[in-house]
Order: sequence, then structure tokens, then C-alpha cells
Amino acid sequence: MSNSTKALSVAALAGAVALAASATVTTPVQADAKEKCYGVSLAGKNDCAAGPGTTCAGTSKVDYQGNAWTLVPAGLCEDADFWEKVLPGDRTGSLEAIDRDPA
Repeated sequence: MSNSTKALSVAALAGAVALAASATVTTPVQADAKEKCYGVSLAGKNDCAAGPGTTCAGTSKVDYQGNAWTLVPAGLCEDADFWEKVLPGDRTGSLEAIDRDPA
């Protein structure tokens, strides 16, 4: 993947998550509700958990690494319709680590 294509992918994913977050109606209690979503982070952009021998945030080695998570607005992780629009192939988010794309 070229640098310009990767930069576009990063921008598209970030924009899509921001758009989804702003589009949901929340109460003050829900406003900060986040959940760990595995398998949706770009390489080096995960919030944490990227397998044995890693130091956490920013340590995922491949895009959409199954054992790396990113915090997303609550309810978004399992929204297959959303991920279908922003992730390649048949990938979706998961609330548990996914056995794919090991580092």
C-alpha cells in the first residue's frame, strides 16, 4: 500500500468513526461511553492490546490486527453495516480479540 493510499485510509477511517460518533443521540451519561473494539485499528494506531511482547498503544504491526483494539463509541463495534462501509473485505469489529492477522 502506498503512503498516499495509507494516509487516505487513515483519514477515511478516522472521519467515519468521528461521523458515526457525532450522529448518535446521547444523554449526558452516555456521552463518554466507549468500548474496546478489536480488529479495526490501523498498524501502529491501536489504543492497546496487540499481543504478547508488545507494550500496548501504537504497537499493532498490521492493519486490522485481530488482537489489537481501539476505543470507539459504545454500540459502534458490533455495527456490521458501519464497518462494511469503512473496512476492506468482510472485516468487522469485535468486542473480543479475533484470531487473525497475527503480528
